[in-house]
Amino acid sequence: MHLEDLGLVGNCQLSALIENTGAIVWCCLPRFDSEPVFSTLLDEQEGGQFLVGPAGGERGVQRYLENTNVLDTTFETAGGSLRIRDFAPRFVQYHRTFRPTMIIRVVEPLGGTPRIRVRCDPRQGWSRRPSPQTMGSNHVRFEGFPTQLRLTTDIPISYLSGQPFALTERQHLVLTWGAPVEEPLPGLCSRFLQETLRYWQHWIKECDVPPLFQREVIRSALALKLHCFEDTGAIVAAMTTSIPEAPGSGRTWDYRYCWLRDAYYALSAFRLLGHFEEREQFVRYLINVASSTQELDLAPLYRIDANVDLDERVLDEWRGFNGEGPVRVGNGAARQRQNDVFGEMVLALSPVFLDERFSAERSPATLDLLQRLARKAVAVAGTPDAGIWELRGTPRAQTFSSLMCWAAVDRMANVSAGCCPEQEATLRSAAGRIRDEILARAWSEEHGSLVASYGGSDLDAALLQAASLRLLPADDPRLRSTVDAVWRDLARGGWLVRYRTDDGLGTPTVAFVLCTFWLVEALAILGRASDGRALLERTLSALSPLGLLSEDYAPQQRRLWGNFPQAYSHVGLIHAAFAASPRWSEIL
Repeated sequence: MHLEDLGLVGNCQLSALIENTGAIVWCCLPRFDSEPVFSTLLDEQEGGQFLVGPAGGERGVQRYLENTNVLDTTFETAGGSLRIRDFAPRFVQYHRTFRPTMIIRVVEPLGGTPRIRVRCDPRQGWSRRPSPQTMGSNHVRFEGFPTQLRLTTDIPISYLSGQPFALTERQHLVLTWGAPVEEPLPGLCSRFLQETLRYWQHWIKECDVPPLFQREVIRSALALKLHCFEDTGAIVAAMTTSIPEAPGSGRTWDYRYCWLRDAYYALSAFRLLGHFEEREQFVRYLINVASSTQELDLAPLYRIDANVDLDERVLDEWRGFNGEGPVRVGNGAARQRQNDVFGEMVLALSPVFLDERFSAERSPATLDLLQRLARKAVAVAGTPDAGIWELRGTPRAQTFSSLMCWAAVDRMANVSAGCCPEQEATLRSAAGRIRDEILARAWSEEHGSLVASYGGSDLDAALLQAASLRLLPADDPRLRSTVDAVWRDLARGGWLVRYRTDDGLGTPTVAFVLCTFWLVEALAILGRASDGRALLERTLSALSPLGLLSEDYAPQQRRLWGNFPQAYSHVGLIHAAFAASPRWSEIL
């Protein structure tokens, strides 16, 4: 199985990955971090899938309906052609968003009389136990789940066991978790489709996009939106667990949770796109998280319901993606100390107090949280932690963590200037001290660059964020030489790796997609937009046929690796495209 052959559908409540065979190979219900119902992505023999496809097993061609998250897969067979249209309903109804735990699949012949197979074979989560079935006249109910899982269809029930049959007219399949469908399928599916198309097209029409790379930005925006769990405001890092970073690496992690850092970066991308409701929802999530810890000892990541029960375990009996294990559930990084998170949370919240458009969102609770986060950033700056790359060895004083702490205090000083001026001088003094310490303790004369940790000698790609965070002016020689040193030291086949040191699991061998986009953005900030644009144009070759990205990329094999799709990667593409593109005023 290749990641390039997978499409994503979802509605901010659930998501599903659909292979170009017509099979749903990954879907967790009722939410992103639930146990999987379909999971052949991680165990092709025993994982279970929901197949609607040609009887001969032909692969199809996938495309999204323009500016939507509705996926078409078209097949050519000896008997004729057919199309499967997959989507999860999402639209505004009764002044609120309707996003049922439902997947709709519509299959229809386009020419001739194609023969197809349909088989819905859900499994009971990590146990992989098959689900007993109860047949109705027009539905199948799958037993063994916490609530009712039902497939309602106008295909003869006798044909749902995988036997081939002739497709002579449009047929409908609706998978529901909880409340079943009780009305005629053709009308319901048609209405839900039109409303869902209208929703996504309107959402995109309200997006800001750069003059260049518009299609790539639009697809990234649509994919990123599907990482938002609207019920609580959480934003997940990825839809999957345990897809290895590289073949044989053993680097398989569960990313179906809300990393506070990743959420900040996602919100910054939504800001560029001109969408702000995601931040409003995330602020509520963050306040809920922060209220659970009196000392504001934030974990790096949480479940999407804000719980932190994320003990990491290995499922030895699972085969893994293409046989590459181990399969992990939970994430041990939740127990780490990652000091940069305080900076990212200040940056996520500060627009509420710096942008008059959001004045209605200001509250004593939000201001108090901002102030506490800034004080925490001052306290932890320069202290050892696991850092942005979640190193599982001995903690060190990570430069990126201190950089984010500085940004927190610097931005909080700007906030204080408007709402609590008596604190501004103290905050600016503290920000100056942190900045001076970074430049003194993280500068390497050998490299002519900032380095990954205080007193260290290694580089890491997160240092590129010194440009976008404005630690130094764009014309400062130290910033320019840092960007050049990172590019020179970490480039592999035109892409950047995170670092090139042994982190306890070996040395990374593939590119981390986000890092190359960070380089594009840094080059543009330094006034080298043409260099950044050329780099971005080369890297877009890594996009899947549908325009999706995973966490990692192997340039020599031209293969995507790592959890998929990855919010970080699409965030990076959006930022890079805005940075490398001219402004509309320059071309209109």
